[in-house]
Parts: sequence; C-alpha cells; structure tokens
Amino acid sequence: MTHPFELFRDDLGVPHVRAGSEADLAYGQGYVTALDRGWQLEVDRWYGEGRLAARVGPAGLEWDRFAARVRLADTTRRVWDALAEPERAWLGAYADGVRAGLDAGGRDTPERAELARALGGADLPDDEPWRPWTPVGTFLVHHVLFSGFPHLLWREHVARTLGPTLGDAAVGWWGARDGAGGPSSGSNAWALHGSRTASGAPLLAGDPHRLLELPGVYQQVRLARPGHDVVGLAFPGVPGVLHFGQAVSSAGSAETVVAWGVTNAMAHHVELYAEGCDAAAAGARVVAQGSDTVPVRGGEPVVVRWAEAPRGPLVTDRHSLRWPVRVTADAGVAAWRALQHAATARDVAAAFAGWVDPVDRVLAADSTGEVLRLTAGLVPEVAPSGRVVPATGGTSPGWRRLPAPAVVTDVAVDANHRPARTEHDLGHAYAPHRAARVRALLADLPPGGETAEAQDRVLADTHDGGAAGLVARLGPGPSVGALGAAEAVGAVGTAGRAARLRAWAAAGARMDAGSADAALFARWRHALVRRVAADPALTALHEPHGLPEVFAPWLDVVARVGDALAVILGSGVVDDGRLAAEALADLDEVDVHDEPSGDHPGDHPGRPVEMWGDLHRLAPLHALGLVPGAAAPAVPAEHARPLGGSVDAVRCTAGVPGVTHAVLHGSVARWVWDLGDRRRSRWGVPFGTSGDPRSPHFADQHPAWAEARTTPIETDWARLRPEPLPTRRPSEDR
Repeated sequence: MTHPFELFRDDLGVPHVRAGSEADLAYGQGYVTALDRGWQLEVDRWYGEGRLAARVGPAGLEWDRFAARVRLADTTRRVWDALAEPERAWLGAYADGVRAGLDAGGRDTPERAELARALGGADLPDDEPWRPWTPVGTFLVHHVLFSGFPHLLWREHVARTLGPTLGDAAVGWWGARDGAGGPSSGSNAWALHGSRTASGAPLLAGDPHRLLELPGVYQQVRLARPGHDVVGLAFPGVPGVLHFGQAVSSAGSAETVVAWGVTNAMAHHVELYAEGCDAAAAGARVVAQGSDTVPVRGGEPVVVRWAEAPRGPLVTDRHSLRWPVRVTADAGVAAWRALQHAATARDVAAAFAGWVDPVDRVLAADSTGEVLRLTAGLVPEVAPSGRVVPATGGTSPGWRRLPAPAVVTDVAVDANHRPARTEHDLGHAYAPHRAARVRALLADLPPGGETAEAQDRVLADTHDGGAAGLVARLGPGPSVGALGAAEAVGAVGTAGRAARLRAWAAAGARMDAGSADAALFARWRHALVRRVAADPALTALHEPHGLPEVFAPWLDVVARVGDALAVILGSGVVDDGRLAAEALADLDEVDVHDEPSGDHPGDHPGRPVEMWGDLHRLAPLHALGLVPGAAAPAVPAEHARPLGGSVDAVRCTAGVPGVTHAVLHGSVARWVWDLGDRRRSRWGVPFGTSGDPRSPHFADQHPAWAEARTTPIETDWARLRPEPLPTRRPSEDR
C-alpha cells in the first residue's frame, strides 16, 4: 500500500511528517505515533473507555469505577456529536492513521507479553479499533483530574475534622494569600521581548511539570504541509501540537514565525457540589442513573452504578461535578485545530479564545516582535470565597469573561503563582516560589543579550525556594567553624547538622545531585513533615474520609502536610521549634553521614557520603506498575543519572516530602523557541521519542534531561533521514 505522507527522522528519532494536506498530515501523525507509542496509545484508550480492568485485571477497577461515575466515555461522545465537520474530519484522519499504524506493527510491544505472563496467561480481549472520537477521550484522560476539584475534597475533610477546634484557619493552610501552602510544582514559562535578546527577536521558554510517566507524556514532532510547518510537543493520541509549538508560515515570498507555550492558571474551573448524604439513593436529587458492566481480565465482571444530579455526575456518593467539558459538550477541539493554522501571535490568541479545559496562561510571540500574554479556558463566575470547599447550593453560575491579551514589552513569567492583577486571579491555591526565582535569574542578563542556549541556566536552576524559611525554624546557632570537631562531625552531631543546614541555606540552598547538605536538608524535611503530621493537634486529619480510592493521592495526610508545612509551622498550632529540633535529632549516622559540606566519597576512604542524587532517584509511572508481579520497563543503567532539583526548584524533580524522596513528578519536557531563527530553537524530554524498550531512542535523551540540558531542533530536511514505511500489515508477511 502507498501512504499519503512522508516520514523523516533526525538523530534523536524525532518524527518529521510531511504531507500535502491537513487531513493527510493528521493521518501521518497518527500513523507514526502508533509506530512509536503503540502501547501508550492503547493504554490511554483503555483509560478513556473505562475498560482498563479488562486488560490489566483487578488493578484497573478503581479507575474504571471513576470513569463510569464521571461519565468519561459518554462525555467524549457528546463532544464528538457536537463537533463541526472540519474538526470531525481532522480527528477522523488522525484516528485512521493510528489504526493503520497499529496494524502495521504498533501493537508489537513487549508489554503485552509481560502482561499476559503476569496474569497467568489470561486472554487479552480483542482490541476494538480506534474511533474518530478516541483522541478526545485521550485528551480528557490527561485532564479530568488535572483541575482543582480533588483539592476541594481535601479542604472539606480539613474543615470537617479540624474545623471544630481550629475553625477556618486550618482550611486556610492550603491556599494562603502569599502562595505558601499551595501546590509547589506546576510549570514554568517565560517570554523575553526582542529588546532583551541577542538577536533582537523574542524568545519563549519553559517546562511543563506533570507526573513522570514512561513513555513520556509528550511527543516531540514536526508536522509540515504546504504553507505551514510546525514543530512542538504533542500528546500521543491527540492530533496537532497543542500546548507548546513553533510554526513557520509562508504565503508567496513572505514568511512568518510564531510560537506559543502554556502553564496551568491554577483556576477554579471545575465545580464540586455537596449534594448531601448518599445522594445517589435520594431520587429527588438524581436526574439520570444507570449502570455499566466492567469486564475484568481473569475475573468476573463488576457492575458499577452511576447517577447524575442536576449539576453533573456524582463522583462520590455525596458530591456532583460540574465539569465545563460535559456541561457544554465542548473540549476545545476547534481551538486545537485553529492552532495548527496560526501564523501570528494574534492568531494564537484567537485560537485560544475557543480553549475550554484546562484553564491555561498562554505566552505567544511572532517574528514581527509582538509578544502577548493571555489566559485561556472556560471559567465559572465564582467569588474567591466559593473556591475553597464544595458548594452547598444556589444556582449554577455563568461563565466568566477573561481579560483581553496583554502586550509584553520586556519580560513575562508564568509559574503557577498568584497573579498580581485581580482579573487574572481565578483560583485559590498557587505555587509560592518559582516565579520570583525565574525573574531573578532573567534579571542577570548575559553579555550581549539572551540567547536560546542561555535559557538552560534557568531551566537547570536547583535553588529550593522554600528551604531557607524552613531552616530558620531551627533558630540561630553557631557556625560549623565555631563548633568542635566532635559536634561538627560525629556521633553527637545534631548541633553540627543544624550549623551545616544554616550555612547551606545562606549559600543558596541548592539541591544539587552531588550535595551532601542537600541530602541532609531533604532527610530533615522528610522527618519534620512526618512529625508535624503526627502531632496531636492534627490527629483528627487521620480520620477515615470515606471517599473513593481514586482520590487517595489528594487525601494523604502526610503528603498534604508536606504541601503546607511552612504555613502550619508558622500558624502557632504546633510547636515549630521543638518539632524542627526533634526531626533533626531523628537523623542518625545510618540515615545521614555527617560529613562537612563539599566532601565527596574519595575524601574520606571507607566512609561513604550520602549525596542528594543517592536519595533522589527517578520512579516514573508505567501502566504495568499497576499489575502485581509485572516487570515494567525502566531507564537502562547506561542512561540513568543522579538527579538534582526539588519540588520548589525551577528544575522541578519532585518527590513527596514526608512520603518518599523518589522523583515522581517534574519537568516532562523543556522547550525554547527562538523567533529570530527556528534553527536556534531547542528542546528536550525525559527518556526518548520511542515508547518501545527495544528501540535505541527509548531513553537516549535521558542523560541530557537529567542534567537539564536542551538540544537544538533539527529542521533542515536535507539533514534528516527518510524512513521507508511498511507497505503491508505484519500478518501479510507470514
């Protein structure tokens, strides 16, 4: 068979797809994504259809229950049914390409065999084909829990358990006005006007922070058709380049370059309503109900009952969800497609005017020098006081009109912080530290002006913005130099540890992989979180919450205390000085080797030094990790590297303080768009372009990612390698 597109690869295996029309390009993107990420595409489809347990066994049931209750598959179909024909054709062409790519070898993945082995040879159900609406379901899978509504459940639990003794103050720990107590890790993005750059053209840069999944959540791709050529980061399973892209458009002899990138606006855009005890059993509050039979691989099917209240589906027995995508039957697909045609920053802004979910802060620029900043998405008109806990009644609000794009004439930074302007303050809890740090780093202008390559210094920064405030809880004390040798380095080294932490914080609090003091700080913070979470003042938080297990990550007491640690310590509710000192005393020589700052293993033969990189190990999520006894693929040893950074650093490599030092969350891509010359643009991802562990491009970008280095984007067709495409299905070769 012949194909309506051409495929090229660069040295990193990045697919460069070229076709003669929009539909053929979408088909080609779907096809090569199926070849490179076949396992990932299928897993996301199972999630979107609420049929995960049919493939992975009982381990998938908790998700399937949630998918049925939130009406995920039904919402996907509603969105599809409401689409105009151009968007239907675009999604359909992509799905056609995915089906062809899966048939051409995309299903030949080692994970399938490993899954069968772990489940004792239980048959995998026949895979249904990709449907034209499947890309919508894939996008929704990535974002249905991306909003703030699970945080409302947590704050409701806090109000119920601590409110009788502490009042509203305890709820305020998670969403203080200065940002402390909000989510620390999110995303970074910044825009530099041409007056700040060496080339005189704008620069955009940043990195999205999400759960680290293997394969990576973003796919590097180039999509070229006559008159338009875009490079960027795509969601495998969704056509086009949505969140981060740079495009060259040509009309006759004129050529323009445009680029964009987003961060999470931290908006309250999905509403949760408290419907009363066991609302599902109260017929007066239910407008629709039914049941789904969920198949279970190797077991009996499970019946999941669902119900909808007037405002939306019941995601717990007593809470309904008003999700803009379901209310409007619109996921923003028209905006996705419009972005693929953008030629100017104004075009990007116009495309994002139709964006729905999630609500994002957007930076856009073009080669004329214009730089814009805007907020995009559908936001309900809810006062700040209504964003704290689930609503209890009243009429559903209308949608808020978002501010017009603002022109940037110097520097703009978005890092999930609380906006200075009220009209952009759409949420409750924000990240406290990274925005100020990015601004400080950008204030240090390199000689001659900013360049794309120079942005690596910002992306790689390991300063922990929250560390100095925590170390101050130890109070003043002598320096390391003022202590005796036995106190500074020895079995009774608590005073020495405190002195080292003070010196480390004063020197910049850098969470470098090779730092013993960073390891000491992380161990101490870990112990401090656990002591605070166990304090009698917070005992009630440990009461059962009675909510579905899918919300467990948002309701883990130790993890949530870690989020708000600085605010809780400053509240006066707990004895912060005593707890800080006791947590430091918890660390004995087994946990932390008390060597002076800057030491390395070779400096003290026979006594190893524990560095931050020794503790801070990558632990990416993989679907096989759900299945008991299954061996999930891992980064090969030759590509593994110790990791620097932390939850509060620009180089976000986040564990869960108090729970684990393992890196679960962080930069899932890095991007730098040069509007003066696309050949100077740069990018990088964890792992690699391929999701197949047998591929040389499965993890070849990982060493650079671990060191927060970006690499130039190759756009010269003459320097790319043409890749022949299969002419028949694998079964036809046998």
